[in-house]
Amino acid sequence: MKKLTLLLLGSVSVFALSQFQSSKVCKKCHPLIYKEHFSSQHRRASIFNDAIHKAVWDKHPLKQKQKYACAKCHTPNDEKLITALKDKTSAIPIENRAQEEGVSCVSCHNIKAIKEGSKSNTNIITRDKKILYSARESEKSTHDKKYETQKSMFGFVSGKSGSPFHEIDFSNELYYNGNVCMGCHSHKQNAHKLKVCVTDMKGHKNSEKENCISCHMPMVKGSFSTISESKTHRYHGFTGSIHKPKMLVKYVNLSFEKTDNGFNITIKNNSNHPLLLHPLRVGELKVSLKRASKIIELKSVKFLRVIGKNKKPAPPWIATEVLKNTQIQAKESRVIHFETILEKGDELDVRLGQYRVNPKAVKKLGLNKKFAKFSVFKEETFYVK
Repeated sequence: MKKLTLLLLGSVSVFALSQFQSSKVCKKCHPLIYKEHFSSQHRRASIFNDAIHKAVWDKHPLKQKQKYACAKCHTPNDEKLITALKDKTSAIPIENRAQEEGVSCVSCHNIKAIKEGSKSNTNIITRDKKILYSARESEKSTHDKKYETQKSMFGFVSGKSGSPFHEIDFSNELYYNGNVCMGCHSHKQNAHKLKVCVTDMKGHKNSEKENCISCHMPMVKGSFSTISESKTHRYHGFTGSIHKPKMLVKYVNLSFEKTDNGFNITIKNNSNHPLLLHPLRVGELKVSLKRASKIIELKSVKFLRVIGKNKKPAPPWIATEVLKNTQIQAKESRVIHFETILEKGDELDVRLGQYRVNPKAVKKLGLNKKFAKFSVFKEETFYVK
């Protein structure tokens, strides 16, 4: 018992040393969540783990000025780098623990509020190092959940709640309506007042029933903690169209309709934002017609957002206008018409997918060809009667 007490006290004191503690500390009580987070794009957000981000940074003019402004969202727990940016001294990422973790557990669970801005939003971090924010409907009014043990009538421990390492604030509305994500995922405006990337909700705002967390962090099997056992927890691998897309396919519907002069494929986007958000991504609808033993590939349709200057594509820091935007918007039903007359017995294979990076940009950014590979997000087969 004495050994256990010393261990807990030691862990608490370690936690208090830094505002942004290593996620490995969290692993002790949250091994399953830690494992999910470790494989996530959040953990791999730095230039040392994200090849696409590094490729853009290597060409960005701020690199020559030694001002890694991306740290605000890509490596918020690198305190030395954040301080250097504030002091306007050399701020270039150096491979270390903070960079390896990118966005750590504490990076998100320390967010107290979101400050909205024209160029981008900013996460307001709590200065109380003992408290982490989280969500639990049954304790929504609890500001300072402490570690507690319940005992049976015979004096045996029958249950535990809270954490021996930190207090928990369950009252922060941001963790219920998903707006905690909007500090980094809302928008980014360049010096020319162009929003180079934006989660364009257009009136379809986060709510407690439908938001970033409910979609991208669905409930899955397994306990969130080894201290207080539960049957389910919120998935911390952060689902996306590239990472664990099967968890998101339910938010997109594909349907088929035969017409007198061909047929229609309708793509219904049930999400609160455009189907693809990353500015380098390109969506594509591919349709194959199988007639008897012959397979005919019909002309595909692409969905993309192109930014540029003087009517030509340009990098994010130069762009002044949106040249083209065919992305499927929030709650939109996009009807794609194909002027191919169908016959009874025909079979249509419909694939909706994407290129992680626009194939035209892969070579310019010096990226591996694998980033230009087409990956299927959702597929349906329709039979003509």
